[in-house]
Amino acid sequence: MPSQNTLDNRRWLKRIFQAQRLGNTCLPDHLGLDQSSYQRLSQQLNIDPPSTNPLHQERNLLREDLLQLRQDEWQQLQDLLLAYLAGKDPENEQALARVITAACLGTDHLWRDLGLESRQMLRDLLECNVPELVRKNTQNMRWKRFFYKQLCEQEGSYVCRSPTCEQCTSYNECFGDEH
Repeated sequence: MPSQNTLDNRRWLKRIFQAQRLGNTCLPDHLGLDQSSYQRLSQQLNIDPPSTNPLHQERNLLREDLLQLRQDEWQQLQDLLLAYLAGKDPENEQALARVITAACLGTDHLWRDLGLESRQMLRDLLECNVPELVRKNTQNMRWKRFFYKQLCEQEGSYVCRSPTCEQCTSYNECFGDEH
């Protein structure tokens, strides 16, 4: 019998698949996964193949191109999330980390780019899969900004523009209310 974490992750993945199919995410057809992982996950979750609508396909090709153009950034974000996986449901946790990474390259709040209904749902998903990383977000910073701040603190290629958050001109963008 699957563990509770596995059942929860399957629900999260199915929800994200459905939102993507409805056009409610920034995710491409394969959700940021490689072809074989995507097919295996689709079969596991009993998800139908993506739409053959030409407009839908064109939009998704553009999203795939964006991921390729930002490959280094995508890889660094993915490595960050993979380093913090809970380890209770490895295959689905890895898939979710890759999907979340792809959504981080979208232009809206992360929860919206994943097609979730609220920031709290995103927090629940993250607590299930990267709980140690969630605990590091002690100031309830917006998730995409928090992930990039983590990269900055790891002395990666992302440099924060301000010596501290309190002095930053984008403070409200990181910590303000989400609507």
